[in-house]
Amino acid sequence: MAEFYIDPVIFIAEETSVEAKYIRNLLALLDEGATIPFIARYRKERTGSMDEVRIGEIEERYVQYKELEKRKTSVLETIGQQEKLTSQLEKQIKECRELRTLEDIYLPYKPKKQTRASKAKALGLEPLAAILMRQENGDVVAKAGRFVKGEVKTEMEALQGARDIIAEWVSEHERARNITRRQVEREAYIRSKVVKGKESEGEKYSDYFDYTELLRRCPSHR
Repeated sequence: MAEFYIDPVIFIAEETSVEAKYIRNLLALLDEGATIPFIARYRKERTGSMDEVRIGEIEERYVQYKELEKRKTSVLETIGQQEKLTSQLEKQIKECRELRTLEDIYLPYKPKKQTRASKAKALGLEPLAAILMRQENGDVVAKAGRFVKGEVKTEMEALQGARDIIAEWVSEHERARNITRRQVEREAYIRSKVVKGKESEGEKYSDYFDYTELLRRCPSHR
């Protein structure tokens, strides 16, 4: 079995509540190229008599897990090349168990096209953004005046650039993203309204002419 940052046997066993020894045997068989029907029929003693459905579920999770580990390597290399890989960040990446979480961690370091925030940083407005983020009392316009130079012509331009930087900081902050994601999952609604004048054309969808439903209660097909 290949080397991983986290032992896939322990990881999958915890997720599926299947004994680790059976997971280890199954993953070894899959790595050897054994098919699911073959394993289910002829290797029952090595897998605790798992059926094809269960084996298929574990195989799918194993494939996803290998992709996660591969992505970790790519992320570590990219951040390392930027010379921003601290020991704490490296540990956080290696111990990550979900691709979505990994991408959230990686986002601030991900090479990106030029944005309004990157333009503002190039104009030297990042220190002003840091001042605003501290939310200290005082005249922010006066503080922005210290950054009016070169291509930054006015205090309002300086403040707008600082706001662009702050917006990017917040959008790339792992905890802020997770808080927002959880709030959407709990409280978001989906809503549909009929386009004016299209009532007769969409008559068979009349139930949704003025419809609202909590996202968390919405069936996936809807």
